[in-house]
Amino acid sequence: MRERSAAVQWLRDDFRRHLELFYAKLQLAPPYHSVEKAVGHLTTLLNALSREEQEQIQRDPTRQWALYRVAFVESGLSKKHRGIIAEMVRSRRITDLPSPYGTFLDAFVS
Repeated sequence: MRERSAAVQWLRDDFRRHLELFYAKLQLAPPYHSVEKAVGHLTTLLNALSREEQEQIQRDPTRQWALYRVAFVESGLSKKHRGIIAEMVRSRRITDLPSPYGTFLDAFVS
């Protein structure tokens, strides 16, 4: 098994932090098992890339959020609290999330 790169560790930590903030802002308990599954999925996606690609993603917020969305959706995290969050989006009750978090919110209404 190869050693995890610094970029992968940084991206894993960043993704986890964003997930924690996302659920905190929505005032919902994060589905911890699913969060761990999403972080694991992100790790798998990143490990399939070269170290150079990992480092490029670390420096590019647009690519980070695109990859975070893939991990969020493909891990099944977007299915947790789906009804509650979809209703919050539809009724526009979510007003204080930074714009990149729309990447996660979109998964609940698409």
